[in-house]
Amino acid sequence: MTTHREGIFVDGLWVDKTPLPDSIPKVSEVGLTSAPLESIGFHFAAYCKPFSEDFMLCKNSTQDPEKCLKEGRRVTRCALDLINKLKANCDEEWKKHWECLDKKNHHLWQCRTQEREFNDCVFKKLGITKTIPDTPEGQTPVHLKENPFIK
Repeated sequence: MTTHREGIFVDGLWVDKTPLPDSIPKVSEVGLTSAPLESIGFHFAAYCKPFSEDFMLCKNSTQDPEKCLKEGRRVTRCALDLINKLKANCDEEWKKHWECLDKKNHHLWQCRTQEREFNDCVFKKLGITKTIPDTPEGQTPVHLKENPFIK
């Protein structure tokens, strides 16, 4: 059964006025643009894996998105925790990397130097390793290659 939800349009965006149920914990928005988010994507995947998996299991088991709000909030809180830790420990390296991505039209290959420095800092300070899923065993991941265009 679908319930009627009231909303308003603000600058072309539909804003839902329905308050969240009290059972759903409140959480701030992440508040990052695409470049900083892309920069931390693999680190986020490693750091927040348990919460993301719970959210995806919930989402895949129901057609009602409201049933997974609690799990979604946990993912957001985990992302905020990671962002705060990155700002406290690797802010300069992170900023250099995402600014490069922003200037280079999100072409990762043009920002490998800044990415290495950022990844090194994240590993040394937070113990998070960047892992690219499905990289063939024995093959050097593209972000670790000195010249990624040569096989």
